[in-house]
Amino acid sequence: MRIVSLLPAATEILYAIGAGPEVVGVTHECDFPSEATQKPAVIRPRVDPAAPQEDLDRQVRELSERGESIYAVDGELLEDLAPDLIVTQDLCHVCAASSDDLAASLSRLPPSRRPRVVTFTPHMLADVWHGIRLIAEAAGRLDEGNALATRLAKQVAEIRDRVAASPGQPRVLCLEWFAPPFFAGHWVPEMVRLAGGKDVLGYEGQPSVAVTWEQILNQRPDLIALMPCGYNLARTVEVWKLACPPAGWSELPAVRNGRVYAVDGNGYFSRPGPRLVEGLALLASLLHPEQFSSNDVGVPAEGAACRV
Repeated sequence: MRIVSLLPAATEILYAIGAGPEVVGVTHECDFPSEATQKPAVIRPRVDPAAPQEDLDRQVRELSERGESIYAVDGELLEDLAPDLIVTQDLCHVCAASSDDLAASLSRLPPSRRPRVVTFTPHMLADVWHGIRLIAEAAGRLDEGNALATRLAKQVAEIRDRVAASPGQPRVLCLEWFAPPFFAGHWVPEMVRLAGGKDVLGYEGQPSVAVTWEQILNQRPDLIALMPCGYNLARTVEVWKLACPPAGWSELPAVRNGRVYAVDGNGYFSRPGPRLVEGLALLASLLHPEQFSSNDVGVPAEGAACRV
């Protein structure tokens, strides 16, 4: 089988179930595992990912207002790769290419050469486990997908049970973007709850939304996790140093108590793949270090989080 993945999370899933050798095309953002970076990129952005957040937000809005996609599909390369299966998404047109971005390229192919298209659109962790099984079935590896999804769900339950005895629920703010500020949505508020916290702005299963700094200040979080979508830890720290939090920021409980953390959002929170469980363990270790230390098995190693 020849598989093209148009979503970094799907690429991770395919490798996790042993279908990595069958992946013949990926996106420009598919960087895990490292082997995926050697595959040709079928998708390229029409914005500058390295631009300052204000400029990147403006580029995305301008394209969206014109009804244009922020991704370009290399139709000729896709045709040359001749995939049997394409995995895409229809959750966030900013995070990755969607089925709409794919339609024009597929229309160039004769019906006999059109691949099966699987759309992966999770909103909660259970949707991620279901998506793993769906992708695995399409890739001919259902047994491996069932085993992976079952193992991940079990690990989540173990983390949830471990922190259940911890006193109190720290109030948590997860920032997915800084300029303008967005709080994290979909599965992240669920992860906060399972890690023993209370998300002060996000709603489980609902998308992230832009908010004002005043709204953030009014919530007075006990812990702040900086997890901009698409950024690793080093990039998050770099961008946060250039951010301009409002007056009153230093009075927030999280800031006063040194509980503002930059995390590798790209690896452990933004992508709905197997590493979300590691992100959950990381959150648990930050929220309840008395129950779940950073040295425990399952918590990502150095390079996943740091205090800022």
